[in-house]
Amino acid sequence: MSEKQIGHISHWFGNIGVVVIDVDKGTLTVGDTIHVKGNTTDFTQTIESMQLDGETVEKAKKGMSVGVKVSDRARRTDLVFKVAD
Repeated sequence: MSEKQIGHISHWFGNIGVVVIDVDKGTLTVGDTIHVKGNTTDFTQTIESMQLDGETVEKAKKGMSVGVKVSDRARRTDLVFKVAD
């Protein structure tokens, strides 16, 4: 499986397990598998839903910042990679 960096984590809301992903390049779609990697972070998961300004969205493009529920702790500046089969 190959990975392509698409963005980074700009915020982590630990009490609700949500991160804000700033999409720097490419697109992110519900159903995509992402790999979050940092100094102490390393997990892979499938995106089940995304929100933009409180509204559910199916796709995020370059320049957008979306909220995503994650299965593990993430930290600001962690990199986000899109996993391709």
